Amino acid sequence: MKTALVCGAGGFIAGHLIERLKNKGYWVRGVDIKAHEYRPTHADEFMLLDLREPDACRQALSLGDGTFDEVYQLAADMGGMGFIHSAECEIMHNSILINVHMTHQAALLGARRYFFSSSVCVYRDMQPGEPEMTEDQAVPANPDNEYGWEKLYSERMAQAYSRRYPMQVRIARFQNCYGPFGTWTGGREKAPAAICRKVAEVEEDGTIPVWGDGTAIRSYTYVDDMVDGIYRLMHSDLQGPANIGNPEYVTVKELVDTVAEISGKRFNIQWVAGPVGVQSRNFNNERIYSTGWRARFPLREGIRRTYPWIAEQVRLARGEG
Repeated sequence: MKTALVCGAGGFIAGHLIERLKNKGYWVRGVDIKAHEYRPTHADEFMLLDLREPDACRQALSLGDGTFDEVYQLAADMGGMGFIHSAECEIMHNSILINVHMTHQAALLGARRYFFSSSVCVYRDMQPGEPEMTEDQAVPANPDNEYGWEKLYSERMAQAYSRRYPMQVRIARFQNCYGPFGTWTGGREKAPAAICRKVAEVEEDGTIPVWGDGTAIRSYTYVDDMVDGIYRLMHSDLQGPANIGNPEYVTVKELVDTVAEISGKRFNIQWVAGPVGVQSRNFNNERIYSTGWRARFPLREGIRRTYPWIAEQVRLARGEG
């Protein structure tokens, strides 16, 4: 039986990843500073640990007389665009500490394969229609936020350790990810969850506020596709970072329209000032395609699976359960 350590197990993507690994027959230990808010863990063992501390990282990685076959490092202090722009110091401080100590301890303790979850935030702001950027074109770097700079540094650190120690490192640059069991309120939610929540909350013919003017272009990856990409990348021979993302590009206005269609509601949109982020990021997925991975869920299908879950959370939060 293969063994896996999943860091950030109290979070959205890691929670889905644990379920996938268990279905593959793994023995899984999950670790986080908090339990999952919206679902019980599927891990065989769950440990509450603060991975900013080196001793906690050693404890997480310790497995009797053995070592983990696979370590998935998804723990980070992160959230949607509002959080990224308001918590720069916390993001840089907390996530760097986690990655410094986890990478170092995993290498020292002999982890065989080490996965690091990076982000397409390492890329610069782009204009719609610019040629897609490959992974190598992230450097010279010019991320538009500190979250991207932290990710880029942590990528380099993981790669440095892979050159000195016999630890196979795999790095994924995540696109915007969404789906059920993710943060949907409180300030850390990503755009698809935030829009789903606002639409679920609004009365018929009411008005929802949305940051920007609706023209910013994004692409969104459904969580099942993301987890499939993580698993395929971890078991591939790909060296260096690999983008994982859905090539379906949509405007923020088109995202709102998709949620409206799925919800069946009529409402108005008030475009308001807010931290929109980049105008566009156009990135190439050929590296991850070489593993056989393709995004299977277009935005409409992903929202069809996500909106009912968020609408139910809104109903329960209102005491209507």
